[in-house]
Amino acid sequence: MRRAWRALRLAALVFVLAAVGMTLVYRFVPPPVTWLMIGEWLRLGSIERDWVPLSAMAEVVPLSAAAAEDANFCLHRGFDLDGIRAAFADSDRLRGGSSISQQVAKNVFLWPDRTWLRKGLEAGFTLLIEVFWPKRRIMEVYLNVAEFDEGVFGVEAAARRYWGIGAGELGPQRAARLMAVLPDPKRRSPVSGTSFIASRGRAIQSGAATIRQDGRADCFL
Repeated sequence: MRRAWRALRLAALVFVLAAVGMTLVYRFVPPPVTWLMIGEWLRLGSIERDWVPLSAMAEVVPLSAAAAEDANFCLHRGFDLDGIRAAFADSDRLRGGSSISQQVAKNVFLWPDRTWLRKGLEAGFTLLIEVFWPKRRIMEVYLNVAEFDEGVFGVEAAARRYWGIGAGELGPQRAARLMAVLPDPKRRSPVSGTSFIASRGRAIQSGAATIRQDGRADCFL
């Protein structure tokens, strides 16, 4: 039992050191691939992805992402408790309770599954990236690994797929409609013309203008 306990402690220490090391590396290096990308590549045979820095994106892109997914992104340290409570109270389920930091932790380091183990690891990685990454880096990684269509990852690949332009050329309406496909990109399209995308896009566009005006976007602009 004593040997087993020592081995367990050693394994835990190795895991923690590896997690910290990966987090530090990805602070500067783009994550090469995610588990979801691997799964989509195996399912579809190919994926589309083109990493671009946050500075190469139009400002309306991160503004729209925050408005759509995490309006208090600059105000919390990884866990938006108000957003979690609002998600449980939202009967239309238009948005989840996960912050952008939590989504980055899940997408970059973990597998797409809904288990207590994964949620626990997600919380741990969320704390790590909030400690070691600035908010701009968290937003940058999020916008480069999020899926916006089947096998289409990142805003650059999505903008080129839908409109034939780069992420730096997106205007407020297109950026808002692109974020309106989240969190269900396989069944929504920013160019579908549906009433949901139109109304959700307007709400995101308005929210993006609001958070820019009231200073809730200062940490990533």
